Amino acid sequence: MRRSHRPTPRWANLSQVAPYPCIIGSSECNSGRLERFQLDRRFQLARDPGYEDVLTIGRTRPGAIFLDIGCCVGTDIRKVVADGFPAERAIGSGLYPEFGELGHKLFRTTTESFAGHFVPRDALDPAMLSVVKPFDRAPDSPEPELSSLTSLNPLQGRVSAIHASDFFHLFSENKQLHLARALAGLLSPQTGSLICGGNWGLPEKGMMKEGIFDSRIEMFCHSPQTWTELWDGVVSSFPSGQVKVDAHISEIEMEGFNFWYLRWCVRRL
Repeated sequence: MRRSHRPTPRWANLSQVAPYPCIIGSSECNSGRLERFQLDRRFQLARDPGYEDVLTIGRTRPGAIFLDIGCCVGTDIRKVVADGFPAERAIGSGLYPEFGELGHKLFRTTTESFAGHFVPRDALDPAMLSVVKPFDRAPDSPEPELSSLTSLNPLQGRVSAIHASDFFHLFSENKQLHLARALAGLLSPQTGSLICGGNWGLPEKGMMKEGIFDSRIEMFCHSPQTWTELWDGVVSSFPSGQVKVDAHISEIEMEGFNFWYLRWCVRRL
């Protein structure tokens, strides 16, 4: 028998703070394939094509910085730290300050017991994240104190690995390009630095309009080809030939609803 669509207690507060379909979906107690899919999505980064490279960077690159943009309650930050990335070099950023508090409640941590950092603010606010050209050499200025960050701009040209899952599809096509360019400006110029993640996609780019989790959603989705061009192309985030882009799309089947999910990784050459 199908169970009711009620948020579990630990996710209920989260869906009240940010009632996005992805969060509502993670909070619902559905059965079968949908429930398994939602559980998988709570550890998105570990399923991304660049995850092992992220861990290698954390182990071998002195001073490496990891950023999870749109981190929600910090699930992926805690996962990457548990797998070996230095906690004091891990940063999460989300729109709502409550996300950090709910993350500590959900994972039973405190600011003292978990050394990762949380920078809450709107990623579209230039005071938080402005667009600059990708760096071709390391910044000359001293590294900022990570524990006191109130903006991501001091990290420009310094971040070794960036994760962005279930983030880009929340925005229009133009805003996705803006955010891609902003993240490109954060990335370290060192060979192997990467941006990886996943978002809803389509075989051919366009608008997706569907009803899911008792919500009506309408979002712009890239195809693997246009996603690649977003990062490496004529109108792109990086100069042509500066990065290698891997993008793969797969169809996800749920109860009464099918959609496409795009996983990708952008690596500095």
